[in-house]
Amino acid sequence: MDKDFWLQLKEQLLNFLIEIGPEIIYAVVGFIIGIFLIKVTMNLLKRTLKRSRVELSLKTFVESLSVFLLYGLLIFIIGSILGIKTTSFIAVFGAAGIAIALALQGSLANFAGGVLILVFKPFKVGDLIHVNNNLGYVQKIDILYTRIKTFDGRMITMPNGNVSNSDVDNRTMEPYRRIDLNLKFSFETDIDTIRQITINALKKHPKLVKDLPVDIRLDEIGEYEMKLKARCWVESTEYWPVFWEQLEAVKKALDQNGIEIPIPKRAVYQGVTSRLEEK
Repeated sequence: MDKDFWLQLKEQLLNFLIEIGPEIIYAVVGFIIGIFLIKVTMNLLKRTLKRSRVELSLKTFVESLSVFLLYGLLIFIIGSILGIKTTSFIAVFGAAGIAIALALQGSLANFAGGVLILVFKPFKVGDLIHVNNNLGYVQKIDILYTRIKTFDGRMITMPNGNVSNSDVDNRTMEPYRRIDLNLKFSFETDIDTIRQITINALKKHPKLVKDLPVDIRLDEIGEYEMKLKARCWVESTEYWPVFWEQLEAVKKALDQNGIEIPIPKRAVYQGVTSRLEEK
């Protein structure tokens, strides 16, 4: 009986392989050809996008989305070759889609956030942005995440859903940006003298925007000093290097002219202290 069982099992297996064998071979061949065609299509798409004037942020998003769609199409074709009916295939994918959607709600939100970023363009690849307490240059925008590189060399990956729902400070969207230097001086220092020294020092920088004003104004009268704000304009991409250079240039100019930064002072009256001690 055992011998008959194994013979029947062998016969059924052979019949199964005879029936489905060609479909398996076709599916394997189709899979190999599909992988090859996907690589060729992606290379062609990358070349086309590279030659076009499409923004870099949109290019990376389109490439990521294209890979996802092409592999999904390949799976559908392989299923059809194996004899899975289209209606059954759609039903299975629909059920799986619902389950995946419930499990990956965050990822779907990130996908929607990526679409919003590309449509409304609060920033693009190469922009300097400050978002969620992170400051850096945008390196890549794909279908789920945005990557920025900070000044100290860190790569930060942020979900597109969070980014699209946050306040984004784009510091390179406008061509020019104003530098504000907060300075403090004693009340005895002449404001006109400070103004002349500071403006002369600021104007010497070669990267200033010549058509925009360079000035210094009294900003606040404090408890121990007066506070002035010096301002000048530079290209947005040059902001930080010029900021540090201008701050150093103003400090050196003030030192050369004998103007010191004020130190808080406290007056103590001996007479008042003596009366308090007598009481």
